[in-house]
Amino acid sequence: MTASGTRPTDGGPVLSAPAGPEELDAPQERAAGVLCWRPTRDGSGPELLMVHRPRYDDWSWPKGKPERGESLAECAVREAAEETGARMVLGRPLPPVRYRLPDGRIKEVSYWTARSTGGSRRTASRSEVDAEVWLPLDEAARRLSYPGDRAALAAVADLARTGGLATNAVLVIRHATARPRDAWARADADRPLVASGRRQAMALAALLRCWQPQYLLSSPWRRCLETMDPYTAASGVRLRTKSGLSEAGFKRSPGKAAGHLRGLLQSDRGGALCTHRPVLAGVMETLRQYASPEIRDRIPDANPYLHPGEVLVAHVLRGGPRPVVVAVERHGTR
Repeated sequence: MTASGTRPTDGGPVLSAPAGPEELDAPQERAAGVLCWRPTRDGSGPELLMVHRPRYDDWSWPKGKPERGESLAECAVREAAEETGARMVLGRPLPPVRYRLPDGRIKEVSYWTARSTGGSRRTASRSEVDAEVWLPLDEAARRLSYPGDRAALAAVADLARTGGLATNAVLVIRHATARPRDAWARADADRPLVASGRRQAMALAALLRCWQPQYLLSSPWRRCLETMDPYTAASGVRLRTKSGLSEAGFKRSPGKAAGHLRGLLQSDRGGALCTHRPVLAGVMETLRQYASPEIRDRIPDANPYLHPGEVLVAHVLRGGPRPVVVAVERHGTR
């Protein structure tokens, strides 16, 4: 313990007073982490994965700072793997936690729920993290070292109480930046990505690994296929092409794109689809039809809907008479 009675944060400084409301919109430092959960055998509620850092003798959630060029979602998955040796699939985003550092800067930590998909080699040293443990919610609350970490725990406890933890992710992707129409004399279906679009496709592959979609749909047009190529090559997941997701197919039969999205929403495994800006109008309208009232307004309803290479992640809760989109998040590619 320090003289002030608080413990060091993950970066080493001492926690100061909580951030005031007037400061909450301007974080100067960011970090990301996960609250990884699993059901208990007796069905009494979820257990959460916690880590212990010997340097500070504290218990917290796996988290850390993003590396250069890394998104917060990628950071959360990487840090969890490094500290626990577990491969993670992100679930619902949780409210960010913010607090003031001793130097007056505001730090914001973005958290997601997560599920482990298996083990990998832990790379964090024993001097950084020397123990991890699965604990029920009440025991996790007692073990936590920092009051700020309890906000994320409270959010998970509320989701567990209302049956909202186990969601599937459905990803809607706009293809990356392609050659301009007026600079392409051949068939529009053959229009390729430009160099910046290929970089976006590579960044997209890293981003998609955070949710690991295993069922992929795409327009058969070249710019969509090239957008998905890096992820399919790295993951080995088969890409299924659907003419209804192309611009021409959408113009002929607008209902087909909506049907493909409904299939993903109703699936017990979720998935992803890659399409074009004009097709997004119908896709987003269908998504709004399945959205809960609280998040319906967060689904884009105006052109261009998504930027080139951008992803909308819809978190879908099943089990009722129809699937419900209970959370959405958007991620751009660099």
